[in-house]
Amino acid sequence: MDMDNGCSVGNYVTRVVTDPGQLRACDWDALLDQQPGGAHSGPFMRHAYLAALHQSGSAVPATGWAPQWITLWRDQTLHAAAPLYLKSHSYGEYVFDWAWANAYADHGLAYYPKGVVAVPFTPVPGPRLLAVDAPARAALIQALLDHCETTGLSSLHLLFAQDADTAACAHAGLLDRQTVQFHWQQVPDRPVRDFEDFLGRLTQDKRKKIRQERRKVAEAGVRFEHRRGRDITAEDWDFFYRCHDRTYREHGNAPYLQPGFFAAMARDLPEHWLLFLARRPDGQPMACSLVALSDASARPTAAYGRYWGALERVDCLHFEACYHQPLAWCIAHGVQRFEGGAQGEHKMARALLPVATHSAHWLAHPAFADAVERYLQREGEGVARYLEHLESRSPLRAPR
Repeated sequence: MDMDNGCSVGNYVTRVVTDPGQLRACDWDALLDQQPGGAHSGPFMRHAYLAALHQSGSAVPATGWAPQWITLWRDQTLHAAAPLYLKSHSYGEYVFDWAWANAYADHGLAYYPKGVVAVPFTPVPGPRLLAVDAPARAALIQALLDHCETTGLSSLHLLFAQDADTAACAHAGLLDRQTVQFHWQQVPDRPVRDFEDFLGRLTQDKRKKIRQERRKVAEAGVRFEHRRGRDITAEDWDFFYRCHDRTYREHGNAPYLQPGFFAAMARDLPEHWLLFLARRPDGQPMACSLVALSDASARPTAAYGRYWGALERVDCLHFEACYHQPLAWCIAHGVQRFEGGAQGEHKMARALLPVATHSAHWLAHPAFADAVERYLQREGEGVARYLEHLESRSPLRAPR
């Protein structure tokens, strides 16, 4: 842990943490649990998750993610913290700024390194600025900006932040950016009872398509089982990674996440994970998907589609493993929201409907800051029209 005791914001001492493992997990997690919805925001901002990314070699300086977590202290008590990374590229973020980097390069300016407050490789909205109260959150933003200016970073980006964070960022003068994801949400006043009820609420063409997809998987003899938490065996985790690795490499890339990361999840955060395992007619496993859960309770609030992989090809297997099986489980277990991940209009056919997600941005160069502000204004208007267009294409039948 690097401690910059000479730097202070308000009545706080600022410390920059370059190795997450040297920060006490209980301090970080206690702060997370104080945030709106923080206790039910999934494993992603848990200290164990972020530390595993670092310790496994997945998010480290060598891969372009150099931790410089900003923490604010008073009397040896942690009052605010943010997972800041110095980035040498824009991979693994899911809020795309390649055009901004290219514009800098065209003018002979360096866009990298930049500062990113995010969960690496994880496009799941949630708390990003952990703080005991609003003044501490404001001081944290100022400490982030001060650090970026002191270290000469081109910019600061807070990705997939929750409302309290984006509101505080807007008050501090950061620029808001919207992107679109697709989430299924339970209907509060008329809950979906089971998967057949779910299908019955879709338009005829969507209902027919899903039944056809599921029939193809069933006729191939593929059967699914699910396991949660410590019921996921070490053998299951190993098989999952084989599938995960194979599928990434078939698309021409090595996976971002190293095996040690998933070993840490199995050890430290098991109840946050749900595995769907597909078996061939002879009983041999051949594909799987891994879903994250908002909390360790029997009825988690939300589920997040995260990873999948297959050793064999079966028509429509991806849809079954990544959408139909998780949705059926969510309905059966009282889960209120299933988030399908970044992008993908095809998710609407499974009743995952569009929602806006937010990020906040600061650029050090005044002229580029002005240009980006104008760009984001136009882009925001386009996103609003896009959301209206998507909503007009709802897969849901009109209520009777």
